[in-house]
Amino acid sequence: MTDAPKIKALLFDVFGTVVDWRSGVARDVKAFLSRHALSIDALEFADAWRREYVPAMEEIRSGRRPFVRLDVLHRENLVKVLSSHGITSVPPEEVDELNLTWHQLDPWPDSVEGLARLKRRFMIAPLSNGNIRLMLDMAKRAGLPWDAILGAEVVRAYKPSPSAYTDTVDILGLDRAEVCMVAAHNGDLAAARGCGLKTAFIVRPTEHGPAQTSDLRAEQAWDFLATDLNDLATQLGCAN
Repeated sequence: MTDAPKIKALLFDVFGTVVDWRSGVARDVKAFLSRHALSIDALEFADAWRREYVPAMEEIRSGRRPFVRLDVLHRENLVKVLSSHGITSVPPEEVDELNLTWHQLDPWPDSVEGLARLKRRFMIAPLSNGNIRLMLDMAKRAGLPWDAILGAEVVRAYKPSPSAYTDTVDILGLDRAEVCMVAAHNGDLAAARGCGLKTAFIVRPTEHGPAQTSDLRAEQAWDFLATDLNDLATQLGCAN
């Protein structure tokens, strides 16, 4: 295991690691579908919306499209999913409102307490693909005690592009080995490790629902492996 005293900052993936995006999106989608008398499963709709996430960001990572914030991509993806279900006559302001569901996601039960414990010893900030306003709204609603809001919009790069990690560390004025990336996704951690960051894997076995097949276990020997953020705080010597 890594020597924890050398770590000065923890950077966090947010969607799936700190918050339960699937349940939150489905909650607001269900209300939307009910208002429009649409017999579509809200969880399936949430999953379809999320499936557009990586392809949309890849357009930017590949250089085929200039950087735009995630709110823009989420709205474009929402219109695609609505259209795929034959829903084309929703007023734009209602589409905008539904798009804000990503700003209103609930934390996992351990997240607020775990982050508060970690904050006592380390600098903590999101390194998320979510944009600044999204992260701020989510933090205000959920009580996430970040020291700063960092991530894709700040460095104009989406994970897992190397600059998303290295430029964020540069903003903190730290060496890469002094920063630990915390995520429930092996791919995110592999990219961070490739840039010289320390890594902590948090197991979130129901991020994608009860039939989840991905990221159920650590795929590399990450520096830390924890069942949740409280477990990580304990491993890193943070008091209750």
